[in-house]
Amino acid sequence: MSITEHPLRKYTRTHVKRTTTCPGCGNGIVAQAILRSIDELGLNMDDFVFVSGIGCSAWIPSPLFAADTLHTTHGRPVAFATGVKLARPETHVMVASGDGDLTAIGGNHLIHAARRNIDITVVLVNNGIYGMTGGQTAPTTPLGLTTITSPYGTMEHPLNISETITAAGAPYVARWTTYHPRQLTRSIKKGIKKKGFALIEAVSQCPVQFGRASKIGKAVDMLKHFKANSVRIDKAASMNPEELVGKIIIGEFVDKEKEELSSQWATLSKQMMGEKGVEEETCHVRN
Repeated sequence: MSITEHPLRKYTRTHVKRTTTCPGCGNGIVAQAILRSIDELGLNMDDFVFVSGIGCSAWIPSPLFAADTLHTTHGRPVAFATGVKLARPETHVMVASGDGDLTAIGGNHLIHAARRNIDITVVLVNNGIYGMTGGQTAPTTPLGLTTITSPYGTMEHPLNISETITAAGAPYVARWTTYHPRQLTRSIKKGIKKKGFALIEAVSQCPVQFGRASKIGKAVDMLKHFKANSVRIDKAASMNPEELVGKIIIGEFVDKEKEELSSQWATLSKQMMGEKGVEEETCHVRN
């Protein structure tokens, strides 16, 4: 019997035989969307640096992807990615991590990277809960959901990630679910090509923690839930707030051009070096 190798296997480390994700987790769908984006754009893994933090989704690039990866401290992947991009502006820098990592302890880094418009692509996997550490309430946990840290129901309103980063000034923001892998792939491709900060929010299933806490069920049940409750952003604009309760608004929130930070730094550096050269030449003539 012949064994057919997965077409995206060439982008992963050969010694990694299995992943750390739970059965039914959406991380595999997101990982394939990232790798398929790179494949369809005709790019090489050597063109990329992948950065992740702490949490289930941080294991998507590290150690799976056959590329330079930084597995950083909790909440800090965007800060590390900013440093990489400013040091190596020609490199594609991508952050892949979860909602707990990027919007709780890492929230300020995410907001200010969008404000500064640094040219990095952030794929944020939103499963609505802290999945790796026991199922605690996260910034994205729906109001009223019972978790191990909210036994009487979550009283905090959930953070709307895509709207927040749009308001922060990012030139490209999109949200899809793991039920929409083709659309997710297209948006990641646009994010990679965008000259500026790009956020792609991937609403993903966590059957072990969120599925159990919400009573939605297993992975297939959660995907069916995404299908039934997803509303395109253009359609949502004509619906009233009551109709949108419990719905997932999907699509592109913003797609525009905006002056980018690492390019500005490169221009400033050239100007400063030029001025320094003129000063040195003047001093030489005077001497």
